[in-house]
Amino acid sequence: MTETTDKISSLKKGETTAKLSTIAVALLAVLKGFIGFLSGSIALLADAVHSLSDVLASLAVWLGLRLAQKKPTEKFPYGYYKAETLASLAVAVVILASGIEILWESIKKFSSPSTISFPFLALSVAIFSMMFSYLLSRYKGKTGREINSRALIGESKHSMVDVYLSLAVFSGILFSHFGVLWVEPLAGLIIGIAIVKLSVGLAKDTVLVLMDACLRPDRIDRIKTIAKGVSGVKGVHDAKIRRSGPFVFGEMHVEVEEEMAVERAHAISDEIERKIKDGIGEIDSLTIHVEPAEIEAYRVAVPIDNDAALESKINPHLGKAPYFLFIDIDKGKVKNWFALQNPGVGLEKKRGITSAQFLIEHKVNVLLAKELGEGPFHVLKDNFVKIYRISDNIDLRQTLDAFQRKELEPMTPTG
Repeated sequence: MTETTDKISSLKKGETTAKLSTIAVALLAVLKGFIGFLSGSIALLADAVHSLSDVLASLAVWLGLRLAQKKPTEKFPYGYYKAETLASLAVAVVILASGIEILWESIKKFSSPSTISFPFLALSVAIFSMMFSYLLSRYKGKTGREINSRALIGESKHSMVDVYLSLAVFSGILFSHFGVLWVEPLAGLIIGIAIVKLSVGLAKDTVLVLMDACLRPDRIDRIKTIAKGVSGVKGVHDAKIRRSGPFVFGEMHVEVEEEMAVERAHAISDEIERKIKDGIGEIDSLTIHVEPAEIEAYRVAVPIDNDAALESKINPHLGKAPYFLFIDIDKGKVKNWFALQNPGVGLEKKRGITSAQFLIEHKVNVLLAKELGEGPFHVLKDNFVKIYRISDNIDLRQTLDAFQRKELEPMTPTG
């Protein structure tokens, strides 16, 4: 409930920002349009038209964020978050149209320059527009980053372009007042090119989001690193993320021990999700597929009576065995072996537990034994050691061959 409440709160905050921006820009467009008509400033009139396009863009973001707050339905089981992304695409299209319009108006003004009436009034409006656009850009950018809204961040960049556009309008009016009429269309031409470039970049990013492209490969690496750091995880693969509006959804495959209990696997899955969400705040949902790990390398332990390498005699008791033989098997081949004394053999109590802990310390993942008490059995199982019962009347080499052919049966505690 808390995550859902925070999510709705973020969307409402974004909606409020977009709503206030829409109203404020609409009032500014009316002001610039009126003064532009009164003074005869083509630049100010063009800027007013551009501001009206900003109103449409802000309205698209506002409606997109409002729609994104709707609860998932049977038809839209993943929610309406992409409505915000669609709004961001609309913003990009509007910015592109505005840029082309500015370019066209600037080109036309080169051939038909004109002087301006009431220049000081027009200059005052241009300065006010510049300051207003800067503050609006900061406001929308701050909110956009807080709620991870690409549409609001895009709108923030758009408002920052308006700052430079107002500066160009101011310069054009000022130079026009002093008789240098070509500065205004030149400034408009430069700003128009910048606007077109910005809109193309924003549209490209938005389309990639709609196509579920991964725009942050570094996040994939971060997710894998966090997951691999959770105890019990043997491997991670097929990690994916995609953005949907202001949120990120992900999925991954996690490998665990083959015989791990369902409850333990579920607990590991929950821990992975919690740590990833704590580490990457914009992750909204993470689907984790748990599957058994394919193990190619084993360290096998066998309790023995004497240190005679692979000719050693198997001891039937874990805690009473004088030695353990450790055999490293990689891809079906015996690579190495060595014997160590059992530290539990001389103890009066907890010989089996001490022996089991000794095997864990030496990174054993397979134990071949004839008998095993309940205590050592659970110590080894809790540390993901596979335990197989040794068949009677077979020697150590035959036991290893039977293990590699998967002929040995998993052991249960004998008490």
